[in-house]
Amino acid sequence: MRQHRWPDGVSCPHCMGQDVTRQVKDDTQPDRQRYRCKSCQRRFDDLTLSVFSGHHQPLKIWVHCLYFMSLKLPNSQISRELDLNKDDIQQMTQQLREAVHSKTPDISLDGEMECDEFMLWWDIRNSQQQSKKAVVGGGTS
Repeated sequence: MRQHRWPDGVSCPHCMGQDVTRQVKDDTQPDRQRYRCKSCQRRFDDLTLSVFSGHHQPLKIWVHCLYFMSLKLPNSQISRELDLNKDDIQQMTQQLREAVHSKTPDISLDGEMECDEFMLWWDIRNSQQQSKKAVVGGGTS
């Protein structure tokens, strides 16, 4: 995560300052590195001001939650799978959905469109009823 977020070196997410010192790692989450910005004197870690911030869950839990969301599992089942409180899962899934929605670009189509294939779905029951009406109401031969 750290390499993807800061490919050119760690910078403060609050003031974008480059003068940052590494602090001790989090005791509960040893993969999460803590930092202190010398410019604004604020502390931050790998997940600060990211979609994963705001909860004290490891990144592994967030990724699992995203995976279960992609399977369209309800929050109650995700909470059982991850052994977390339903309210925590509700907040996490809401935060993830909002982040995905905010990153979705607006799509606007204008002008001419060309289509190579066209599929028309017709309900077979509707088709059969229309055929019966045509036969019943048909003319004499």
